[in-house]
Amino acid sequence: MGPIDFCNSSSIYISRPRTSLLIESSWRSRIAFMASSSVPVKEKNRSIDVVDGASFIRPHLRNLKPYQPILPFEVLSARLGRKPEDIVKLDANENPYGPPPDVLTALGSLEYPYIYPDPESRRLRAALSEDSGLDSEYILAGCGADELIDLIMRCVLDPGDKIVDCPPTFSMYEFDAAVNGAHVIKVPRHTDFRLDVERIAEVVEKEKPKCIFLTSPNNPDGSIINDMELEEILNMPILVVLDEAYIEFSGIGSRMTWVKKHENLIVLRTFSKRAGLAGLRVGYGAFPLSIIEYLWRAKQPYNVSVAAEIAACAALRNPTYLENVKVALVQERERLYSLLKEVPCLEPYPSHSNFILCKVTSGVDAKKLKEDLAMMGVMIRHYSSKELCGFVRVSVGKPEHTDALMQALKHFH
Repeated sequence: MGPIDFCNSSSIYISRPRTSLLIESSWRSRIAFMASSSVPVKEKNRSIDVVDGASFIRPHLRNLKPYQPILPFEVLSARLGRKPEDIVKLDANENPYGPPPDVLTALGSLEYPYIYPDPESRRLRAALSEDSGLDSEYILAGCGADELIDLIMRCVLDPGDKIVDCPPTFSMYEFDAAVNGAHVIKVPRHTDFRLDVERIAEVVEKEKPKCIFLTSPNNPDGSIINDMELEEILNMPILVVLDEAYIEFSGIGSRMTWVKKHENLIVLRTFSKRAGLAGLRVGYGAFPLSIIEYLWRAKQPYNVSVAAEIAACAALRNPTYLENVKVALVQERERLYSLLKEVPCLEPYPSHSNFILCKVTSGVDAKKLKEDLAMMGVMIRHYSSKELCGFVRVSVGKPEHTDALMQALKHFH
């Protein structure tokens, strides 16, 4: 029998004590009385309303579509019947070179895993300050940049508030907005994936949204936002969250230090792409002091694990390794782009990131292309959104990964 709705008069049960039980002095009788007087018995032909557990969930979450993450090696291995080393994983923009060797050494000598981590991530923030040139008081670390996206929304948005999203872009913004009960106003990009700044200005004036999420380089096409565009948007009455997850591959500098002069700018970064730490979930953000105070109050106290902080600090102590990996990936990106242009059914777009977006042409179905490549052990990203219908995205890997992809694509010539 499920929970009883006591607001329904037909379900109310009143138990009247029996005198003979009340005068019993033994504990056994007292217990028997308590049992008989507290457990209602369903009367014949009387209905009892049963509460569905889902009724406790916030209404706007009951129809929430879950975020579709990329499958890890072990799951892909089981599904494809291939060993992980026989899978070419070019679907999640991961760094195929992994972190500096010193990271694994540091993790292997972890001393106090049984002690809670520093809630302020002091060592990491000090290292990030040295790396970025921004004082640590402006920096907040998180369990990946994804945590900070959600934290920003929880601090800024009331249910029913509006945000601006510029698709096609990283779908986490729309997902987290839905979780937080916000409305998403979409301002689609131009056909070349440039921002429609004029339309953004119109929406900001008319709809009064709280914040806008921008990605530079943009995921999934790799386009960048220039200084003039960013300044124009920063002059609007809206909080601007600039996601720089892929900035290292762009050839332009980070705007982290801009938060000192713009009260409405937040810049997010991650160790997933640059340092090969996607599996440890560590990101960070630069915030104006007037905003970061409230995020400190609202964040989970131990959000960055001991392992994540140690790994990130070790990575930052190896700038030469990080630079060499970046150079290798940028060089391979250019090689991959040139090779993809030779594939009859693909039209690749120039990219400033570690991935390349391709339009699938010549009557080839993009979803089937992705599925057929997967059966050959090569994973790429396919999209179901209307903005990216007929597109696939290919992450930049090592040269041998590019070679394997091109060999598989010969079946579609």
